[in-house]
Amino acid sequence: MGDEPLAIDLDAAPEPAAPRPVRCGLCGRPLTGAASRRTGLGPSCDAKLHPPGPEIRTRRHEVAQDPLPGIEALDV
Repeated sequence: MGDEPLAIDLDAAPEPAAPRPVRCGLCGRPLTGAASRRTGLGPSCDAKLHPPGPEIRTRRHEVAQDPLPGIEALDV
C-alpha cells in the first residue's frame, strides 16, 4: 500500500441488473403484473385455483309467512 490514488472511474455508473423474470407457478408463463408477481400465479391460473364464491344475493329468496300476532301487516 503506497501513497498512490486508487484508479476508480467515478463517472461510470454500474449497469443495472436486468430484473429476474418471474414465471407462473402453474403454467410457466412470465408474470408482469405486481399482484401476479406477488402471488406467483397469473390471472387465469389464479382463477382456476380460486374460483369466485357464489353471490350471497342469489341464495336469498322470499318466504311467505303469516304476520306475527298483534302486529298489523304493513303494505310496503
